[in-house]
Amino acid sequence: MSYRILCVEDNPEIGKLLTESLATAGYACDWVRDGEAALALLGAEAAGVRYDLVTLDLMLPGVDGLEVCRRLRRQDNQTPVLMVTAKAAIRDVVVGLEIGADDYVTKPFAMPILLARIQALLRRGQRQVPGDDGIVATPPLVCGPLVIDTDRHRVLLDDRPIQLTGKEFALLSLFARHPGRSFSRGELLDHVWGEEFDGYDHTVNTHINRLRNKIEADPARPRFIQTVWGVGYRFAETPEPSPAPGEGP
Repeated sequence: MSYRILCVEDNPEIGKLLTESLATAGYACDWVRDGEAALALLGAEAAGVRYDLVTLDLMLPGVDGLEVCRRLRRQDNQTPVLMVTAKAAIRDVVVGLEIGADDYVTKPFAMPILLARIQALLRRGQRQVPGDDGIVATPPLVCGPLVIDTDRHRVLLDDRPIQLTGKEFALLSLFARHPGRSFSRGELLDHVWGEEFDGYDHTVNTHINRLRNKIEADPARPRFIQTVWGVGYRFAETPEPSPAPGEGP
């Protein structure tokens, strides 16, 4: 399968390095230098242009990288986003993750690390075509009102579709496959982001909060993803039913 990647980078030296390195690695790659051009291409999927991943610089002229990511997620575009930024402060990284980015690397970066992050995101966000000859269907994971279809990369809650990013889907699938098991933040980083990831434990907290906001009726009192104080998180073995309309906690 040939993946297509959109590189959004205003620095011509870095942009050229990215496109040449990705082409050498076997990816089809387009490069734009500003956020408006990126949004135009990403909005052209109906015309047959589809990207499997976006590498996104944060410091861009005009529409910056954070706003590009924010607009994509508002449009329910779940294309994996890898932030490539010189802003290494935890605050800037957290903002990017909170608005929907899937991962990040900071400049200067080693190209093998960047390629490893890209490969990991593509594996987790791969769009599978159901019904291909020779592919054995995987039964959906059913957790009370929550249905996780790993073959179709689809989540339903009370028969209502829930839009998740690649990392959110990977987290939820991991939890649902191991109900009742407690995971430390370090274990979640290893399983979902990969052992090569050198980010912060706060990355896990940010994604858990985003996931709870999407699947929990009351994120402050979660019935699916529970906090295990001093350890990390676990998925409830028997999630409680959804509260009736107007019903209190």
